[in-house]
Amino acid sequence: MKNVISCSRRTDVPRWYSPWLAQALRRGQVTVALPYGGERQVDLSPSSVHTLVLWSKDYRPLLDNLAGVRDALQPYEQLYAFITITGLGGGEMEPQAPGPSQALNQLPELIDLTGSPDRVSVRFDPIVMWKRGNEVRSNVDLAQDIFSSAAAHGVTRFRFSFATIYPKMRSRGVEWYDPTLGERREIVRRLLEMAAPFKAELYICAQEALGLEGIHQGRCIDGQLLASLHPRGEPASLLKDKGQRKLCGCTESIDIGAYSQVCWHSCLYCYAHPARWSLESRPGSERDVVSSLTPAD
Repeated sequence: MKNVISCSRRTDVPRWYSPWLAQALRRGQVTVALPYGGERQVDLSPSSVHTLVLWSKDYRPLLDNLAGVRDALQPYEQLYAFITITGLGGGEMEPQAPGPSQALNQLPELIDLTGSPDRVSVRFDPIVMWKRGNEVRSNVDLAQDIFSSAAAHGVTRFRFSFATIYPKMRSRGVEWYDPTLGERREIVRRLLEMAAPFKAELYICAQEALGLEGIHQGRCIDGQLLASLHPRGEPASLLKDKGQRKLCGCTESIDIGAYSQVCWHSCLYCYAHPARWSLESRPGSERDVVSSLTPAD
């Protein structure tokens, strides 16, 4: 059975490492550093790949064919794209991510790249809550415009989850707010009301579905869906991905990103490896970020 390749849960490859990805695809292989040590050689030859699943907050470099990356994707039978749009891009929470309108404007080209709006999904993820004085702020109310704009392009699958407050987040100068179970249910009810006019499907990722009708347990990488969308109906693995969290519904895939590949969006809620945007750490350009990185043989 052919492999589903994930690119990537660990960092934003399309935004920051498109030249690296282009080189890996042209070579047809890549050596991946594993999260807990060691490495894995991954076959990327098009004949061995069922679907290449892309994850990004900003596909502009890939869509603009930086380093020939869009050309390098052409031989693959199926691409599936997740675009994360929380509504917070360009603000204090996501200082280097594009604003929501900039991200939403990429949907027509993403649909063209993948061949169908059914192969594009929006991640309104995570739902973030924080305090300023006695006021609790969040991105919840930004969901409606995102649902509306995406649905206008035929994209109707949306993933979401509530931010998990990891210890590393508490050192970033934000007073995070973790909603109670009752507050979560109320927020999800609001999301369902916002989504209803657009016949949008809502999937919760790696968390309890809260017992609310209309919320599906999420499978971002869903072998059954990918098989149904495949141009030749090629089957994909339906086994649970053992490398993911207990409540994650994703089926098996091989992730080719690495946590050592710094993400320069610098989202304050990030659990991976966000960069601090300072004069000392910020590269001169996105090309500088990737210029010295090459896929290992």
